Amino acid sequence: MAEEAIPKEMQVAKDEVPQEQEPSKKDVEVEGAATGDVKDAEKDGDSKKSNDPKPGLAALVDDEKENEGVSKDSVVDSLVAEKGASFQEESNLPSDLKDFEKKALLDLRSKIEDAILNNTLFEEEKQQAEEAEKARSPEKEGEEKEKSTVNEGQGEEKKPEELAVEEGKEEEKPENLGFNREKNETKQKEEERIEEEEQEKINIEIGEKAIEVDEEIKLWGVPLLPSKGDKGTDVILLKFLRAREFKVQEAFEMLRNTLKWRKDNNIDTILEEEFPPELSSVAYMQGMDRKGHPICYNIFGTFLNDEMYNKTFGTEELCHKFLRWRFQLMERGIKKLDFGSGGATSMLQVNDLRNSPGPTKKELRQAMKQAVGLLQDNYPEFVSRNIFINVPFWSYAFYAVVSPFFTQRSKNKFDFARPARVTETLLKYIDAQEIPVGYGGFHRENDPDFSIEDGVSEVIVKGGSSEAIEIPAPEVGTKFTWEITVLGWEVNYKEQFVPKDEGSYTMIVQKGRKVGWQEGPRRNSFTNKEAGMLVLTIDNATFKKKRVLYRYKPNSTSTSTTTPSSSSTT
Repeated sequence: MAEEAIPKEMQVAKDEVPQEQEPSKKDVEVEGAATGDVKDAEKDGDSKKSNDPKPGLAALVDDEKENEGVSKDSVVDSLVAEKGASFQEESNLPSDLKDFEKKALLDLRSKIEDAILNNTLFEEEKQQAEEAEKARSPEKEGEEKEKSTVNEGQGEEKKPEELAVEEGKEEEKPENLGFNREKNETKQKEEERIEEEEQEKINIEIGEKAIEVDEEIKLWGVPLLPSKGDKGTDVILLKFLRAREFKVQEAFEMLRNTLKWRKDNNIDTILEEEFPPELSSVAYMQGMDRKGHPICYNIFGTFLNDEMYNKTFGTEELCHKFLRWRFQLMERGIKKLDFGSGGATSMLQVNDLRNSPGPTKKELRQAMKQAVGLLQDNYPEFVSRNIFINVPFWSYAFYAVVSPFFTQRSKNKFDFARPARVTETLLKYIDAQEIPVGYGGFHRENDPDFSIEDGVSEVIVKGGSSEAIEIPAPEVGTKFTWEITVLGWEVNYKEQFVPKDEGSYTMIVQKGRKVGWQEGPRRNSFTNKEAGMLVLTIDNATFKKKRVLYRYKPNSTSTSTTTPSSSSTT
């Protein structure tokens, strides 16, 4: 039944699947600050060195000085290099699955189909209904006995009235008494049979209604009944299978528990709930990465403010509200995913640890542990990459300790960045125009000058050399706006306007100066009074090559003459 809507690519005979392809190593994913599966690091009590499932979350520490020695950076590089090649997100296409994965998916489809159609997906609810029916049965029997007693009483009341007549009659023969008794028993059996048939009809109707409701069960808007043929069903089932190493029964139980958790906590209506607006500064969804994954930014430094901390974790009720708000944010992110037509099916998480309160904040530590546990149990495989930025050096030491407990696949989902390498790290996954300006990108909320569609150009400045970016300005009175950033800066930078007329003087737009590594992108604007070109000069006196990103836009020609202005953002 469950195989009717199975794609041709998945028509693999279960008996033909080689047994040696079954995975033998437990390989549970770690999804990080927002979601994922953490490999159990506590086996027989031998690994109680850490009670926290995530580096950088439960081990939050106060941010230290931003300039670290060369020796520390070399240790960091070795830890990051250990992860090996970049993690490749698995395909959800049936043709791309391995044989044992196809077999597991077929088995899970069959289990889900049978459970829904037989109304056994929610075992507890079915048992409760049966117990309630049993509890009602004694009541019905009591009513019938009471009715029978009343009828007998009525019959006895009639006997005195007919006593005189009956005295004159002959006593009935024993055979007549037996005949009447059999007649009454036959009538009673007939009534019981009719009552049973009516009850059976009612039970059938109730069962049909229950099955009809179960057939419409959905998870994140995707029907779970495989025979409905929805493309997203296999995508959802694969998430649970991957979270449980393609062990079908474990994946089935995980899915069942998720459905129960969502029902018990009213998760399907959580988007309608309202939460304090200040929580939006703790975490928010913004933009997409290069592969179309929605991006979630988690800002732990927000909790360094005591007032904000107490408003969020001051009481048990507030902690509960914080967790529900985090689940709501997760549901909002899932709304941006595409389970049916080959789009992104997971999110990218960016975790900013700058100024994070540290492990001394008990309430924060406990709330994060609880959030991570619930998210990894009920939102499997919803994180494509976990990026930790502005990471204190202590977090790398923690990672070195717990690293042996994580599989290579799990470690490949992590990426760590010291403050000096935040922009460089984010650019591996996100376009510059999508990265917030605070992290070295060009994205500003409600930007009046640029949009996401405005492209970004790139040049490389070799060590010990200079590069001039020329912006032509042939029409007089045109206002130009540009922004530029150099990864790691530590270069000399200046802006000039060079007139086309050789008799005119070069105009200084921005004096040359050395820009430090901690400075962010710079934005400036200029309206030309004569034809010429804007020249942005980068002088790299270091031995390392520098990566320069920039973009510019000429606005409509203006009849007014605007004084050259400068507005840089760090």
